[in-house]
Amino acid sequence: MKRTILALALSFGLSTVALPYLGYAEEAPKGGQTPAVELAANARSAILMDADTGTVIYEKNSHDKLPPASITKIMTMLLTMEAIDEGKLKMTDMVRTSEYAASMGGSQIFLEPGEEMTVNEMLKGIAMASGNDASVAMAEKIAGTEQAFVQMMNDKAQELGLKDTHFVNCNGLPAENHYSSAHDIAVISRELLKHSEITKYTGSYQDYLRKDSEKPFWLVNTNKLVRFYTGADGLKTGYTSEAKFCLSATAKNGNLRAIAVVLGEPNTKTRNEEVSKMFDYMFAQYSTHTIFNPGDVMGTVKVNKGNTKELTLKAGQTYSVLTKKNAKAADIRHEMVVPKEIKAPVQQGQVLGKLVVYEGGKVLKEFELKSPETVGKAGWWKLFKRTTSKLFLVD
Repeated sequence: MKRTILALALSFGLSTVALPYLGYAEEAPKGGQTPAVELAANARSAILMDADTGTVIYEKNSHDKLPPASITKIMTMLLTMEAIDEGKLKMTDMVRTSEYAASMGGSQIFLEPGEEMTVNEMLKGIAMASGNDASVAMAEKIAGTEQAFVQMMNDKAQELGLKDTHFVNCNGLPAENHYSSAHDIAVISRELLKHSEITKYTGSYQDYLRKDSEKPFWLVNTNKLVRFYTGADGLKTGYTSEAKFCLSATAKNGNLRAIAVVLGEPNTKTRNEEVSKMFDYMFAQYSTHTIFNPGDVMGTVKVNKGNTKELTLKAGQTYSVLTKKNAKAADIRHEMVVPKEIKAPVQQGQVLGKLVVYEGGKVLKEFELKSPETVGKAGWWKLFKRTTSKLFLVD
């Protein structure tokens, strides 16, 4: 197979074209350096990320390994949502509280040993009230023991490529060797937000558990931004005397969704003010531009000895870049870099090349391009007909 590389145009993916009015996010300062724009002066560590593209807009000591307190529960919620998506768990499933889960201190929803709640109710207790007991009960439901669930948490961190994270428990209670970073928490938060239904829990300000019982429990979200900042709908607060005041927050404005993480803030007022300032900055300064939407035809690639002669490349995700609102219309272009021909068989999801977005000669972002379908090898009869068709013009 020849490895000749060609650029594919927007219309059929066969050449490079310019897109109107595109800019790009300024390169974020490296952790430990003085940022060009100070957005989290009082935080020990912070990061501001675009949820759609993963572009980092601002960071401060973002890879410092710090105690994450109850922000840990973002990973607990992520694994819960994945179990639901995989069919291993349903929102209506009952979760029984063990003696161990009921013994958790700190923030809790006061589960009693043997008490049962649905997965839906447990998620409310974790997302809104930061229930340590509910977190352990869910961990035991999914993995059998908290220890086994924690292994799943660390495996997931490794799968996401996180270098600054190690979990010891599922709720963030103080423990030796339990740490994460603002960067890693932002990545986990972004992954959780792919499960859009989670904001139904993290974005609610108040609700009830055991509403129709003799002991109703009023839930009030520990993240006050969901009430006081327009567009805020998550994700998780945290506090211990060692970690200080922490927050991984998200808010949406138009087609932009921001993720802001601050660790080690001195108090809740400062924490909320600085996260609000981070949101304000992103929504005022940036916009997002979509290049391809899921299902859009991006081009075609010839398939050597395949049961089809060419493969139509369709966007399997949204391809977009974060842009500065005040950026001038410049020499922005994108191209698809793929082999001239690929050899059968081709597996669905197989990486075929990449989509590259440029400004002038500078690469703004690269995306992997994957095959939208499987293409098997053609049989000898089909190959024979193709060969003879060149002689007799018969297909």
